[in-house]
Amino acid sequence: MLAVAHRAGNSLSALRTAAELGVDVLEADVHAFRGRLELRHSKSLGPLPWLWDKWELTSTSAPQLQLRELIAALDGRSMLMLDLKGPGGVGVQVAEALHQRLPGQPVLVCSRWWPGVDAFAGRPWARPLLTARNRGELQRLRRRVRESRPPYGVSVHRSLLTAALVTELHERVELVLTWPVNDPAALDEVLSRGVTGVISDEADILRTVLASR
Repeated sequence: MLAVAHRAGNSLSALRTAAELGVDVLEADVHAFRGRLELRHSKSLGPLPWLWDKWELTSTSAPQLQLRELIAALDGRSMLMLDLKGPGGVGVQVAEALHQRLPGQPVLVCSRWWPGVDAFAGRPWARPLLTARNRGELQRLRRRVRESRPPYGVSVHRSLLTAALVTELHERVELVLTWPVNDPAALDEVLSRGVTGVISDEADILRTVLASR
């Protein structure tokens, strides 16, 4: 059972906290923006000079953590999981950056935009995961994993998860992750359905997963 610290790679302080817990995987959101690989969950507003996330607005000129800075801060004890955000060339850019800065080191790469993940084909150190957030994406994911070369794993939103689905997916992929798992009831629910990893924002949940092994 993998303990995945959700968005822990989006700031150096969160990274340190998750590393101190001893989590298995540090997750970060990667955007390709104006020639930079920025780590943030907030989204751009096209030509407008703002980034937004829920009710928060941030100027695009505000400093953002860069992928190269995150890589420099890693201590090697936890695996990195990069969530590629948006269409376009982010997958190609991240693949090249990892090839240069983390040569040969295994990295989990996931996205709801699957062409971004497909950009890692032929790179043996990459562990591709396909993400499904809604029912339409889930149906496409089920078809995809039945292909002759399924991905290494999948990440499925908890609202879509059933024991039968997890059993079906395990027949074709190595990892079945789910999110969000932020309270004890949610953790009990997903563990009973047979997932191989939980993605959580909560330190107590991650501690519980680690202590249960």
